Amino acid sequence: MKNQGFIDEASITAASGGGGNGCVSFRREKFVERGGPDGGDGGRGGDVVFVADRNLNTLLDFRYRRWLEAEAGRPGAGRGKTGASGADIVVRVPIGTVFFEEGAAEKDEAVADLNRDGERWRAARGGRGGWGNARFATSTRQAPDFAYPGRSGETRNLHIALKLLADVGLVGLPNAGKSTLLAHISAARPAVAAYPFTTLVPSLGVVERDDRRFVVADLPGLVEGASEGVGLGDRFLRHVERTRVLVHVLDVGTAWLEEREPMKDYRTLRTELERYQPELLERNVLIALNKIDLIPDRERLNSLRPQFGVADEKIVAISGATGEGIGPLVNAMLAALDAAPALETEP
Repeated sequence: MKNQGFIDEASITAASGGGGNGCVSFRREKFVERGGPDGGDGGRGGDVVFVADRNLNTLLDFRYRRWLEAEAGRPGAGRGKTGASGADIVVRVPIGTVFFEEGAAEKDEAVADLNRDGERWRAARGGRGGWGNARFATSTRQAPDFAYPGRSGETRNLHIALKLLADVGLVGLPNAGKSTLLAHISAARPAVAAYPFTTLVPSLGVVERDDRRFVVADLPGLVEGASEGVGLGDRFLRHVERTRVLVHVLDVGTAWLEEREPMKDYRTLRTELERYQPELLERNVLIALNKIDLIPDRERLNSLRPQFGVADEKIVAISGATGEGIGPLVNAMLAALDAAPALETEP
């Protein structure tokens, strides 16, 4: 069943408010002959501003809220009164929200990337208020009978996407057992079923061990060709970019029951990560050999370990179904996070 609670991209229109018109007015008071121009300026239109908020984790609000419009400025008035400025519209989004002009190439043309709590971006600037006729009075033009209209606001069609900011990302082929693993190590309850692509959207879980806490993302299953858009394609790979540690979850139990080579799955994962972004291969990596409860002869795992070419402590045999090996895997995650450098998330 598809998780309807997580929305990781949307298309919206951001429209700032137009500026108010300037006013044409002349002083009309008793005992004041030939009152001069006193028309005030129009008020400034409101801006559309986005703010990163650490308390949000989806773009769900934008499923129903596609048009964002700030308030227009009020017109000027007599006696030199400037019209009130239009109110800004401030829209809160999750940390990790990236903005693109609609139709732009996503990887190269981001116009904003909000990756720190409280970071702001003005997407559309309000129009300037028009000048009232009082501004145009000179020694030779003492009674100007015109004013300037307010400037129109900006309207931008934007595509917004969320790149998860998780500490650990679980990557693996469809049905490798990532969702079951996440349910074991955290309070998250992702959909779990015995068919591919149960996880159609990412799920987040907070793992607690003693006085430590970290965020783990169960990411949709990779398939061969994902870097070119096959399966869930780069919608999955986008979220991998901001995880500090990658855990490759391999279904060794089913592979051996079906007499398949587990290393083929591992090579597929690495190839797709490299094709999408070669730097991903430099991340701290753990390997979780999952579904070992299906293997009668555990000695077979010993022949597999040397093939990965990584330190033995980075390879953990587990069973998401029974919970075997989950404790050592969490300890390995903590050690990998301690050794992983902070990610540079500036656009």
